[in-house]
Amino acid sequence: MTTAYAYIFIYRTLQYAIAFIWIANGLFCKILNLVPRHTQIVATILHTPYARVITGGIGFSELLMAIWIISGIKARLAAVTQMIIIAAMNIIEFLLVPELLLWGRLNIIFAFLLIGLIYYHQFILHKKIC
Repeated sequence: MTTAYAYIFIYRTLQYAIAFIWIANGLFCKILNLVPRHTQIVATILHTPYARVITGGIGFSELLMAIWIISGIKARLAAVTQMIIIAAMNIIEFLLVPELLLWGRLNIIFAFLLIGLIYYHQFILHKKIC
């Protein structure tokens, strides 16, 4: 496999891995409610009795994000959008509900690692295959 093909392979693999993260969180954790902690987070932050419905809507939006990523349409905009959403969501959770996070305040480290991976995928690796 030549270097160019290796970069393309890595790029596509990361593209689908990132999309899978959105699918897993959207479908399994939020829509199917297999991780009820997500609904608890929404309920605590928004102080609403409609947390389950809102959480389902967030999950649906995450599925749309996965489709956008896989489509490759306006990929840089998709990457920036993901980075902003992940950062905002995790900063809010870090400040308001750290006790409900899987790894508590350490969650923010994993969030910023994912942001770094998305940045690498779209703004560094993508240049190597163009």
